Amino acid sequence: MTASPATADSAAPAIQVKGLAKRFGDKTVVDDFAIEVARGAIFGFLGPNGSGKTTTIRMLCGLLTPDAGEGTCLGFDIRRQSAAIKRRVGYMTQRFSLYEDLTVGENLEFVGRVYDVRPLDARTRATLQRFGLADRRDQLAGALSGGWKQRLALAACVLHEPALLLLDEPTAGVDPNARREFWEMIHGLSAEGVTVLVSTHYMDEAERCHRIAYLAYGHKLLEGTVAEVIERSGLTSWGVTGEGLGELMTRLRGQPGVEMVAPFGTVLHVTGTDAKLLAQSIAPWRDDPRYRWTPTHATLEDVFIHTLARKAGGQR
Repeated sequence: MTASPATADSAAPAIQVKGLAKRFGDKTVVDDFAIEVARGAIFGFLGPNGSGKTTTIRMLCGLLTPDAGEGTCLGFDIRRQSAAIKRRVGYMTQRFSLYEDLTVGENLEFVGRVYDVRPLDARTRATLQRFGLADRRDQLAGALSGGWKQRLALAACVLHEPALLLLDEPTAGVDPNARREFWEMIHGLSAEGVTVLVSTHYMDEAERCHRIAYLAYGHKLLEGTVAEVIERSGLTSWGVTGEGLGELMTRLRGQPGVEMVAPFGTVLHVTGTDAKLLAQSIAPWRDDPRYRWTPTHATLEDVFIHTLARKAGGQR
């Protein structure tokens, strides 16, 4: 599968927008959003529920008209040429949206007719084979497990060979093995030139993306590769193990320079942006024989929690 030749210059960004805003009544859901996504990239959107992720994705691909802003998707104007964009997009929602009382094959054939795919039989067979669904062609979609339903939904999304995939929390409720296989398929599509926008709450999935953006309260707060986002945060982090970590966590919270204290399994992460002040505050406990302290790297989750806390506190 390759991106459609009908799209614009392959060297140009798949998506390039600025100043996007969307309001529903008196509520501004997305405000002054700008982004550029390279063709063939896997771009992750992260953020708390209600942060504007889904609304942003729908504006980027012409499914929703912005109240302000401008830009292009696949070389087409997101305002004036939304119909052309939609024909080149595959959209997978969080909830399984195919017909459960149709077979796997019948679902794909139905989607193929909607997009006027020709030759339909050959394309359907090839898609079934590619996604490991050939042996399940005559099985009712409603009888599939969660992982196989998501695989079928992805197959339906790419049947018409779109240049852009929109995946809205595609692996929610799916077991770890199925999630890994799903992401292997996504990277395979990306390698063929398909651009992927995916929203997720899973940190390990964010790390599988080429670039990520973190949204909260309708604003884009962070953007870059995972390594860039962590490095720019300026966070210093210590890991501590030992007995009585619950008591230590309580005592550390509120200390100067200690901005976050969070347990990760048997390790307590103590994090702040002022390395010197943080070191001074934890010093009294570093000599305590009950604890073992180790300098560590801030995690992506650390960065997101810290960023959200600063935003909630009115800091930029």
